[in-house]
Amino acid sequence: MKLDLEARRLVDRLWNYCNVLRDDGVSSLEYLEQLSFLVFLKMAAEKEEANKDLPEQKRSHVLPSTAEWEGRGWLELIDLSGMDLEAKYTKLLADLGKQDSQKSTLGLIFHRARNRLQNPANLRRLIVDLIDKEKWLGASKDIKGNAYEALIARSAEDTKAGAGQYFTPRVLIESIVRCMRPTTDDRITDPACGTGGFLLAAHDYIVSTFGDEMSVEESARFDDGAIWGTELVPETARLAAMNLLLHGIGRPEGKPLILVEDALAKRPDKRATLVLANPPFGKKSSIVITHGDGSVRREDMSYHRQDFWETTTNKQFNFVQHIANLLDDNGRAAVIVPDNVLTDGGRGATIRRELLKRFNLHTMLRLPTGIFYAGNVKANVLFFDAAPPRRSDDEPPHTQKLWVYDLRTGSRFTLKQNPILPEHLEDFEKRVFGVGECETTAEAIAQRKSEGRLQFFDGAKIAASEDVNLHIGLVEPDDQDAVEAKSLTELTLALSDDLGEALLELENLAADLGVELTPLLREGQ
Repeated sequence: MKLDLEARRLVDRLWNYCNVLRDDGVSSLEYLEQLSFLVFLKMAAEKEEANKDLPEQKRSHVLPSTAEWEGRGWLELIDLSGMDLEAKYTKLLADLGKQDSQKSTLGLIFHRARNRLQNPANLRRLIVDLIDKEKWLGASKDIKGNAYEALIARSAEDTKAGAGQYFTPRVLIESIVRCMRPTTDDRITDPACGTGGFLLAAHDYIVSTFGDEMSVEESARFDDGAIWGTELVPETARLAAMNLLLHGIGRPEGKPLILVEDALAKRPDKRATLVLANPPFGKKSSIVITHGDGSVRREDMSYHRQDFWETTTNKQFNFVQHIANLLDDNGRAAVIVPDNVLTDGGRGATIRRELLKRFNLHTMLRLPTGIFYAGNVKANVLFFDAAPPRRSDDEPPHTQKLWVYDLRTGSRFTLKQNPILPEHLEDFEKRVFGVGECETTAEAIAQRKSEGRLQFFDGAKIAASEDVNLHIGLVEPDDQDAVEAKSLTELTLALSDDLGEALLELENLAADLGVELTPLLREGQ
């Protein structure tokens, strides 16, 4: 994402202040959370000021419009300092935190809000010197929205753990969205939306492609729920809601577009024509799913999903099944999955077989390493379309040809010295999806030719195999490191990836056993 001069100026100012707050024990993500609260309050005040001359029946209020809320919000903070400011801000967050998080964006953003800025002088500086000097409501979304998203990216890079390590690169998000070609008629969702990157990119694509032709009704449908996300972690959900809001999607007083819940816990309430997702890579063995034949294996927690094909404790496979069931009859999906989804046996093989049979898994992109903040992540993008129900198991699978574009073999990227750039994905976009050349994906598929990094494989043959192995590409998996490690430096990086992957598995095992890994590692040092 390229920032213009004004947006870069704003990011630098806000991020520099984040560094100041580190001395107060405030993390970058906590700072971003507090920034969201204060910017929201400033936007609410700006809207009240802009509407003050309108008749009451035509005015819309962001904060509650009852008598006890008159004069509250940004204006009650701007002239205070010291302990009075800290007390007033803490009380304001507590009161706003009582709003219903399911009824309004206001309620979602302030759900269980807490003041984490314990130094009143720094709080006043953030309010007076930084936020109050900017116009947030009237500013271009390219400035305020892109600046906020850049802060999220810096926070993820700064964290490099937890959600940060799997922060989806904007370059990859935008490339996937260009390949999927969202339209004004789409219903778009991300069931593991994080901070909303896929939703923003899809909306930006629609506006840039159809903006001049879009009617008021077409624009409004995205504010009213034609685009939505689901996020399990409330703190991340509030960042997503604020991110959408600053990009001009949704309304502060309107129904929230981010659902704070476990997407896997129930059947989808509504279906989508387009699903874009990078689900969390971690495993959670305490979850068991009850599937269609009635079999069940109970542990600490169970999901009762009659629509799932197979019972598994693997979160990634559960998301693949959930996304498949999210699709409308003519829906399409692009989902990022780690390598184990391509190779795990048992129930994993069954799920891959059902995906090949029931859906048209027409394309797979093998991603290179070094593009996520955790350098050991080896991932892929699965592109599949909904298909009509099969009348019998004797019918051939809907996946007749699986096209694989291998961007991993012979490629190695790093976050700083050699980051992945849009031009690295241009060949994939043009040859595989006809971006800029074909009107539809179907037209692009018809013109594909098997050569170089792009090859096709027989879907029926894969589905009929015992292990349904999708670990396919230019070279045999066992030879991959030998091909990539062309120098001592590359060999060291490859070994680092393998060690990191082993550590990630150890962390997952420790989490399953309820053991905190960090103290054990310290003891071993």
